[in-house]
Amino acid sequence: MFAVRPATENDLSAILAIYNDAILTTTAVYQYQPHTLEMRTAWLRDKQEHGFPVFVATQGDTVAGFSSLGSFRAAAAYHYTVENSVYVAAGWRGQGVGRLLLASLIEAARAMDAHSIIGVIDADNAVSIHLHQAMGFVEAGHFRQVGYKFGRWLDLKFLQLVLDTPQQPGEPAAAN
Repeated sequence: MFAVRPATENDLSAILAIYNDAILTTTAVYQYQPHTLEMRTAWLRDKQEHGFPVFVATQGDTVAGFSSLGSFRAAAAYHYTVENSVYVAAGWRGQGVGRLLLASLIEAARAMDAHSIIGVIDADNAVSIHLHQAMGFVEAGHFRQVGYKFGRWLDLKFLQLVLDTPQQPGEPAAAN
């Protein structure tokens, strides 16, 4: 049985290993170079400082995957839209970890009064697309040949889930 909980800095080495595997072996991340522990530490602290959740799915002491929410775009009018990320360790895929992590993100987005969640997914990542669609996301855009990795052009899909929150939207104060 898996448990989902907020990530801590103690989870960062496992999160880093999962993320770097995605960089090196998949098109789930459009990066070429592995990240360092310092980069992941800064990432987690930035998420925490801005009130965005980061979750880990665990079985015992083992981190099987992680997920997070973040800003979709910086302009103030995007305040109610968030972008989600879900990563599952290679040995734990196909066991419901991604579904648990995505469900936790949806619940957290509602609690944050988000109105729209965007999943930005490589168009060939059928498993992630299926997971998002099974959780109510619909395709909202398909961008052709926007990335280049492993010697080929990559397409990107946006999948969107519109929530019934917030009940009383308002215009947040703009920093820019």
